[in-house]
Amino acid sequence: MSYADTLFLANCREILSRGVWDTDYPVRPRWEDGTPAHTVKVFGLVNRYDLSQEFPILTVRRQYLKTAVDELLWIWQKKSNNVRDLRSHIWDSWADERGSIGKAYGYQLGVKHTYPEGEMDQVDRVLYDLKHNPTSRRILTSLYNHHDLHEMGLYPCAWSVTFNVSGKKLNAVLNQRSQDMLTANGWNVMQYAVLAHMLAQVSGLEPGELVHVIADAHIYDRHVPIVEELLSRAPYDAPAFKLDPSVTDFYAFTPDSVSLEGYQAHSLDVKIPVAV
Repeated sequence: MSYADTLFLANCREILSRGVWDTDYPVRPRWEDGTPAHTVKVFGLVNRYDLSQEFPILTVRRQYLKTAVDELLWIWQKKSNNVRDLRSHIWDSWADERGSIGKAYGYQLGVKHTYPEGEMDQVDRVLYDLKHNPTSRRILTSLYNHHDLHEMGLYPCAWSVTFNVSGKKLNAVLNQRSQDMLTANGWNVMQYAVLAHMLAQVSGLEPGELVHVIADAHIYDRHVPIVEELLSRAPYDAPAFKLDPSVTDFYAFTPDSVSLEGYQAHSLDVKIPVAV
């Protein structure tokens, strides 16, 4: 069975068995019909994935890797905050009439900062340090800029990544303030696993561990029956992940640079409602 399935299913069982409901509180998210979207949650989940052993992708529910990578590159490579630069329509609910989500996500990564080595944005600083200062303990990005929060269509959920080189292994810690387990857990994990593979390849390193820290890991009330269905399924083995070895420039990666061999997964025939 895929190790990503093992962790995901264990997390969901923990949330449903010992989680705390917020039904006694007013909540911001709403369903499409205007009903408050309540959740059951646990605080402080920490999951570790050894990327040198297995690619972390769910099989109890089919995942769409290229679409996920398109979104990842929209943020980290294009540094865009406009949903019209995306293939999918995942972000449309948070965009204005121009397609902008404001000073969120990719916008923050594209802001130039002055360093002794010159002007760089956050992504270029990471790329520079992985090649020139791999022993640094200061290689990280942050999207949670309090000065700009009032101009963001959505406060960043996956808001910080800390990179750490141990020997020839590139490790990463993904910090997430909030995680909708059904819709986003598998999605974010495979995205940042791909990012670690990409950054390792262009920096002459090998992928190591991805550590995923989730402050508020929750399941929405209308998602519970779907999660219970996933818990009843028998997972498949993890597929083999392939990254185009000819790419040596991070900005040359495309969604077609990634592929999976032997990916088997269960389909999900119901539409998952999304709270906004």
